[in-house]
Amino acid sequence: MTSRRTLLRATALGAPAAVLLAKASAAGAALSTGDHVAALVIGSGYGGAVTALRLTQAGIATAVVEMGMAWNTAGSNGKIFCDMLEPDQRSYWLRTTTDQPLGYFLGINVNKSITRYTGVLDSEKFAGIRVYQGRGVGGGSLVNGGMAVVPRRDYFAEILPSVDVASMYDTYFPRANAGLGVNAIDTAWFETASCYRYARVSRDQARASGYSTTFLNNVYDFGYMKQELAGTVTRSALASEVIYGNNYGKRSLDKTYLAAAAATGRLSITAQHVVTAVAPNSAGGYTVTMNQIDTAGATVTTKTVRADRVFFAAGSIGTSKLLVAMRAQGALPNLPSAVGQGWGNNGNVMVARAQHLWNTTGALEAGMPAMGIDNWADPAGPVFAEIAPFPAGTELWISLYLAITKNPNRAQFSYNSSTGAVELSWQTAQNQPAVNAAKRVFDTINKAQVTVYRSDLFGVNKVWGDDFTYHPLGGCILNQATDNYGRLPGYPGLYVMDGSLIPGSTGVNPFVTITALAERNIEKIISTDLT
Repeated sequence: MTSRRTLLRATALGAPAAVLLAKASAAGAALSTGDHVAALVIGSGYGGAVTALRLTQAGIATAVVEMGMAWNTAGSNGKIFCDMLEPDQRSYWLRTTTDQPLGYFLGINVNKSITRYTGVLDSEKFAGIRVYQGRGVGGGSLVNGGMAVVPRRDYFAEILPSVDVASMYDTYFPRANAGLGVNAIDTAWFETASCYRYARVSRDQARASGYSTTFLNNVYDFGYMKQELAGTVTRSALASEVIYGNNYGKRSLDKTYLAAAAATGRLSITAQHVVTAVAPNSAGGYTVTMNQIDTAGATVTTKTVRADRVFFAAGSIGTSKLLVAMRAQGALPNLPSAVGQGWGNNGNVMVARAQHLWNTTGALEAGMPAMGIDNWADPAGPVFAEIAPFPAGTELWISLYLAITKNPNRAQFSYNSSTGAVELSWQTAQNQPAVNAAKRVFDTINKAQVTVYRSDLFGVNKVWGDDFTYHPLGGCILNQATDNYGRLPGYPGLYVMDGSLIPGSTGVNPFVTITALAERNIEKIISTDLT
């Protein structure tokens, strides 16, 4: 009960919480070569933030290392983050052009030139897929649409059969939702709010075509959004602020879990440091090597520290790449062969429909989705489709969707000894089951509504956004690459705490599942390994 009160208090603190977190991220708190820490967490996303909070609450001084920036300083426009309509160097991680998910309009490339900078959104390209990831203190919570969805109970049991389902749904999912600051939209307000006309249009058409819909909870403060629409506060979700960060209203991890961890006084955050190696230390624990980088991505210095315990929470991509490299390079040679296996894109595929001119979607669109089409029970091709915004600031008559499907295909990470890079085997063609499932739903809607697909947003004459994902999962599957609580076998004191534990799919937006699983695992680890 005490921990929940602490979390809720941190969520409500706002600016004071940001001050606490800034202190934890201050230059003086950064790790230095030769430091010895009890617990080191690699990454500050969902798994890392949960781990940091519960360790610090247990009395353990905890150091978090984050490759991205601490986003706490306003830019030249007076805001910390830029918006989607005018992206600048703050938008992307070490790129000279933007790489928008919807990179085309009327078949014309609309990406823009930017200055190379350690921006908040990474579009990491592999052979057959781009993977969008958050970069900064707070990880993916800084750049996602905030949809806080608990997976279907039967599907959770299917994907993680070694986990007790009752405890997840009775204890850990509620704990995660409380810690994340999840809230529900006022459904009466939704029905009249001009900023959700786009969602109502898609909902009504889905229902008329035979599909059910559902409201989606979110970590964005819907009370703040009401004030945005009323014109009494500065706009954020209503100002095209989504994938490049959100200046107001959003309860990202820096305002919830990480702020509560900072409030214990036992947290330090070392930002703009990229962990490159983890290996056993002869004095006990592990040597962790990291490069401090500047805002252009250049290495400033290399540091080594010793940690009694290391928690890998760099995300599905980051954790998997690091562990696969450590095994191949001989730093952690006895890692299981399952490390690097079982990666999936959560069945992600995007699609857009063209509405009739008389069926407007609205010039003002809330950037935080609040409704989805639920066709997951269809055995011929389960689909859960978010009704996504297209916040362009003008009427476009476009209905956009992110479909989450049950794609069975998986990929593997492998180390390329000639380049020193870790590669991902996923090919775009592996997403065809996702396209097929989504096509069945949206073909039906188009036929019933006498509408057509947009084919100008994801490329030239390209209907499906099938070559990127927002939801990377897997690579270090629970109870396969690790034990049933994320411990790496053969290496006492090494743990995996993030989305790499989940075998490629959750059927919904995965961050609540990642958070709840981390809550479960760290509770067990603290009670059995640390006390």
